[in-house]
Formats: sequence, structure tokens, C-alpha cells
Amino acid sequence: MYEKPCGNFSENYDKDFNIINTKGQWASLIGAVLMALILPQILAHSRATLMFINIVAIWIIALHGLNILIGYCGQISIGHAAFMAIGAYTSAILCEKVGLSFWIALPCAGVMTALVGLLFGLPSVKIKGFYLAMSTLAAQFIITFVIKFWSSLTGGTDGLPVPAPVLFGLEFDTPFRFAYISIPTCFIMTFFAVNIGRSATGKAFISVRDNDLAAEVMGVNLFLTKLKAFVIASFFVGIAGSLYAHVMTYISMDSFSLDESIWFLGMLIIGGMGHVTGPFFGAIFLLSLGEFAKLYLATYLSSIIPTLASSMTASMALIVYALAIILFLIFEPRGINHRWEILKNYYRLWPFRY
Repeated sequence: MYEKPCGNFSENYDKDFNIINTKGQWASLIGAVLMALILPQILAHSRATLMFINIVAIWIIALHGLNILIGYCGQISIGHAAFMAIGAYTSAILCEKVGLSFWIALPCAGVMTALVGLLFGLPSVKIKGFYLAMSTLAAQFIITFVIKFWSSLTGGTDGLPVPAPVLFGLEFDTPFRFAYISIPTCFIMTFFAVNIGRSATGKAFISVRDNDLAAEVMGVNLFLTKLKAFVIASFFVGIAGSLYAHVMTYISMDSFSLDESIWFLGMLIIGGMGHVTGPFFGAIFLLSLGEFAKLYLATYLSSIIPTLASSMTASMALIVYALAIILFLIFEPRGINHRWEILKNYYRLWPFRY
């Protein structure tokens, strides 16, 4: 007789610290890896779809950083896109002007962004909430100003061309080839994000988020903990910025505006803050929704109202983004991840109501 398990129980400490414990989890991981390898082959003839997959993978990495900062540590940031610009421009300058390899520029972009994040994270020790949000908003405008007016290095308003990565003579100059960089990097950074959440540092982040005064009484160093959150989050978004620069092959500050920082927050709200699956749900759902709005909804509405045809495509994605965020804030503020947890628990405990 088949017995359905009603829970997972660790028999020793080693098993308790394992990230993957059950056969179902192993099967899901193997399936995800195989899908990541096969999917570019299946979509090899669809350049637009492969570019979309690359962007989703890069956005997930950036959202992991924002999730560590906001979801785990409770430190609000409205300048995430500007930090992404630091990673993108660092990688572009090192490859285009210095002549370094992409494989060296990628970690350097993460480190450089982490250093800038350390600088702008210093005010978080003394301020929080709305005031911290204003501080990171200032970072958005300061970084934008520096990049635009340091034209001798960054290209100013003209931007910079970015060379394609090269490995053993193979140039990753198409969305199909670049998918074999962006998707594995997304898996690796997700693995790091999972381990950070499970580590002592991650537990300290959560304690600061829940009650910083109680955390300090328990021995958590608020100064170092908040700075760690900013540095780690900035490193993640710096890696995402580097990947974005090389997949786009050209960058300018128009791609890293305040609007993008707001949409990053929206994706995290929709996906679910404080959970490693939140960035996946948020990026996939909102970016897919935007593509649907531009390709289908805008076309349909412009056929009904021809006078709006010229501006409909550009604005429809923004309208749909805003509506989606509002609806989630009203009806499911804990995001898609919360619905996913309910579904998993229902399946695990079925047919029992408890």
C-alpha cells in the first residue's frame, strides 16, 4: 500500500544542512539543468525568444541581490538600476578600453559594484525606512551624473560599445550562444543566494529585518551586518550588469534609469520578498506580462482605437506593469511565492485538511 509522506524530517545534523534532501528535489534540480541545456537548442531559430530568456536570467541575478538587501535584511533601495550600471560600465571599460577578457571583467564588475555599494551603504547605519530610501535614491542620481559627465571614460550620453565574450576562440556574439553564459551564471548565483540565506550571516540579516534593536541586544553587529547586505547585494547586481552589457553589445545610461529601479522593486513584490524563488517568479511573470502586452494587447487595442496606435506599444507594457503591482499589493502582498507554498502544502498533505 502506497503511503504518502506528510513531511520531511532530518535524522541528523548533516542532513539538516543539505540544500537538497528528497528525491523530488533532486529530480527537479536535474530537470532544471537539463532544460537549461536543451532549451537554447529548441529555440535556436528564435532570436527574440532567446534574447528574452537571457534578459530574464540576468534580471533574476539582479533580483537575488535586491532580495538579500530588502527581503532578508529589510534595507530599502531605490537605486538598484544605478548599481547595475556600475557593473555594466566596469565590464565594458575593462574589455573595450583596457583589453581584458570578459572572464576577468565579470568578477571585477561585481567587486567594483560591491565597493560602490559599501560607500552608499554607510548611511544605512544611522537611517532606515523612508530616509534610507531617499539615500539610495540619491545614489541613483549621483551615479547617473558621474557616468554621463565622465565622458572620456564612459562615453557620456553616447554610451559604449561592448565586445562579445570569447572562450577558446568561440565568440558568444548571438543570444543562442550567450544563453550558455547567462543561464549557468544564474544557476551559480542562485546557489550562492540559497547558501547566504542559510548561513549565520543570512540569519543575522533576518534578525535585523525583524527587529534591529532585539538583534543588537542578542549580539548582532548592526553596522557590519547592514554593510554586508549592501556589499553582497551590490556584488550580485554588478554581475548582472556585466552580463547585461555583453548581451546587449552596447550600453548607455538610458538602460539604467530610475524607472528600472522601480520595476526591480515591483518584480520582487510580485515574486515574493525573503524567498529565493521570489526573483524567479517576479522576473518571469512581469517580463512575460510586458511582452504579452506589447505583442498582443497593444495590437488589439490599437485596432479598436487607431488614433492611439503610435504610442500604444511603448506605453502598454508600463501600464500593465503598474496594474499588476497594484493588484498584487491589494490581493496578494506576499507575492506569487506565497501561492506556490500553499499549493505545495496542499499537494503534500492531500487529502488531509491539516
